[in-house]
Amino acid sequence: MRNIIVGTAGHIDHGKTSLVKALTGTDADRLAEEKRRGITIDLGFAHLQLTKDLRLGFIDVPGHERFIKNMLAGAAGIDVVLFVIAADESIKPQTREHFEICRMLGVQAGVIALTKSDQTDPDLLELVRLEVDEFVAGSFLEHAPKVAVSSVTGTGLPELRIELERTARAVREKSSAGWFRLPIDRAFTMKGFGTVVTGTLVSGTLSREQEVELYPTGRRLRVRGVQVYGETATRARGGERTAVNLVDIEPAEIERGMVLSEAGRFNPVKIFDARLDLLPSAKPLKNHAPIHLHIGSAEIEAEIRYLDKRATLKPGASTWTRIALREPALILPGDRFIVRMFSPVSTIGGGVVADISGRKYRRGEDIPQRLTTLLEGDASVRTELLVAERPDGILQSELIALTGLSIQSARPWLIADARVAELKKQLTAKVRQFHKENTLLPGMPKQDLKNSLIPNAAPEVFNHILESAAPEVVQHGEVVRLASHRVILKLDEEQARATIEAAFLNAGLTTPAVQDVLKESGLEPARARSILQILQREGKLVRVSDELVLHTAACTSLREHLSARKGQRFAVPEFKEWTGVSRKYAIPLLEYLDREHVTRRDGAHRIVL
Repeated sequence: MRNIIVGTAGHIDHGKTSLVKALTGTDADRLAEEKRRGITIDLGFAHLQLTKDLRLGFIDVPGHERFIKNMLAGAAGIDVVLFVIAADESIKPQTREHFEICRMLGVQAGVIALTKSDQTDPDLLELVRLEVDEFVAGSFLEHAPKVAVSSVTGTGLPELRIELERTARAVREKSSAGWFRLPIDRAFTMKGFGTVVTGTLVSGTLSREQEVELYPTGRRLRVRGVQVYGETATRARGGERTAVNLVDIEPAEIERGMVLSEAGRFNPVKIFDARLDLLPSAKPLKNHAPIHLHIGSAEIEAEIRYLDKRATLKPGASTWTRIALREPALILPGDRFIVRMFSPVSTIGGGVVADISGRKYRRGEDIPQRLTTLLEGDASVRTELLVAERPDGILQSELIALTGLSIQSARPWLIADARVAELKKQLTAKVRQFHKENTLLPGMPKQDLKNSLIPNAAPEVFNHILESAAPEVVQHGEVVRLASHRVILKLDEEQARATIEAAFLNAGLTTPAVQDVLKESGLEPARARSILQILQREGKLVRVSDELVLHTAACTSLREHLSARKGQRFAVPEFKEWTGVSRKYAIPLLEYLDREHVTRRDGAHRIVL
């Protein structure tokens, strides 16, 4: 089933609602006040199964200038505009404003309905056609079909249905792929169901029992049920008018402009960078001007901040700007928006979102080039740019939140290949320099290397850099070294090595103080301590505590002595008697044996395992 959203547009009382009713049989004026006053105040909805495989969803918008903000809440999701011009009045103020809104929202196709043709003579109707031709010349409606219709007599309705079908089949249908987003335009209570929200599903799919998030509140909700065009469904797809029954929330907690989307997937933003176009009819727009921003179904107070701070946007011109919102909203690159002035309240321009990262630009950075790439480049180009801007790498989930793209990567993070090559060189150089300055050490501690190279990166990113440096650089445990590195001792170091080992070997369990042994080695303290570490790595010495080091032979003898007493329960005095050591040695030795699971502490006693 092909689903296309058709939005009406046009001046007040030009017959938009009557035309929708004539086409669909549904009166889109749902409010009592609308029926009493004979005008559309809020959004109305209807649908038409035009053919077996083509369904049109109609969004009927108000034409009165006081209700333009309601019109904007519905216009953002339309694929085709049904542009309504009364043949007895021709082009009026809201005709022009609705036309500019549709143009700035990127609507690509439409059908022009010349309504009330039964109230107009042929000559006047032809004159209106000529005026309309001149009005839409050079725009997206330049080649749109024009159909004279009467909602009263039915004249022209068959021809209008034909043109709507032809136009609807030519436009691109909203995608059911990717992440779902549902800008909310209504929230109400339905008897027997509870809270229901409605909107046009602009992308993705939404299913019954799915967990969703209400943006920007961050509230997680469960979908109890889904309706598409008034009929119960298991799932709604991009391009369908959708009603969602939500659990554990009241309608009063939901406002028009909020968005239902993937739980935990996106982040509401308060600033974004965009290309802004000012209408030729607007007045010059100064930096820091306050505006009403209409995006999706939301209306938000905001402020213009030109990226060229000296700029004043002239009528009919375009520029790059940062827009600061008074309150956060779910906004993604590619979203289109409308800008209206505060006083007098009028539509002055619109644009398209390029970036939501809030990047702090450096002096001399080519901002227009960057934003043009993000706005006009394909998915791979945009992704490549954003990844390159993160020298420490970027999580895949963060990149999705910044772009709205469905990124499929084998790793949960991404880093630019050029950056990996650069970091690989730096890593190798740091390890080489470490060897030069620490000839007796096997390598550089891994955490020290990461902190000196990319301290803010995820451990997985650093491991990737480390792997890329292989086979020149290797890792052993928590130490990183050059594969070619070997510890070669000088003559005095070899002699000190033998002296230190002999001192601990001869001492048995009553080992001398470490500092005393190192002083007797004949080397300065730093080199002597390095020799001690070499003996430990070789397994010749065992560090029992900060101040107690034993020769491996003494440890082996102690283990053998205790193995003959397996299962025996003993206290510290007995251990001192068995080993001949003082309490100074007994306590750290027992703590070491506990750690090695040779013994187990049981209150004031221990048990040989």
